[in-house]
Amino acid sequence: MRVGSPGFRTGCWKMDVQVAPLRPWDDFFPGSDRFGRPDFKDISKWNNRVVSNLLYYQTNYLALAAAVICLVGFLSPLNMILGATVVILIFMGFVWTSHNKDIVRKFKKQYPTLFVMSIMLSSYFVISMFGGVMVFVFGITFPLLLMFIHASLRLRNIKNKVENKIEGVGLKKTPMGIVLDALEQQEENFAKIADFISKVKE
Repeated sequence: MRVGSPGFRTGCWKMDVQVAPLRPWDDFFPGSDRFGRPDFKDISKWNNRVVSNLLYYQTNYLALAAAVICLVGFLSPLNMILGATVVILIFMGFVWTSHNKDIVRKFKKQYPTLFVMSIMLSSYFVISMFGGVMVFVFGITFPLLLMFIHASLRLRNIKNKVENKIEGVGLKKTPMGIVLDALEQQEENFAKIADFISKVKE
């Protein structure tokens, strides 16, 4: 992998990965009035909401995913390890390919959801050869689906928006920030952070 290739800037390897703070659960699961259907006609706006929520609530998502993974892993530890290993390896393979093939990189940047779905489908076919389909569905796909649904539906209030913008630079060094950077879903978000801060100062 080229150190200077797009999406993997040299600084990424020097930074210290930090864990984002755990958000209050009453903020993570507020009343129904704080959830709303995304605008399916405006993919860019929907994508920005998902990215913003994934960054802001990433530790809450990690806690929920860890609980599900531990439960499934307790019931079928070997298949859980196999499934996680396959997904990680295929994800790294897809990202490496996207950094060396322009057509794949453009697809990843323009259609991140389809890119991730391609990774999951490829993982599914590989894992199905070893008979670990149910573990893959409940231990890996289900937590990711819950994260995506929550990130798509959770509305943001002014307090959370301001805090998220201020923490934007720090969030770049979190695990979720690194994953989103690999998917090239942060550049536009950070440009909007700068615009937002400049407007606040005005």
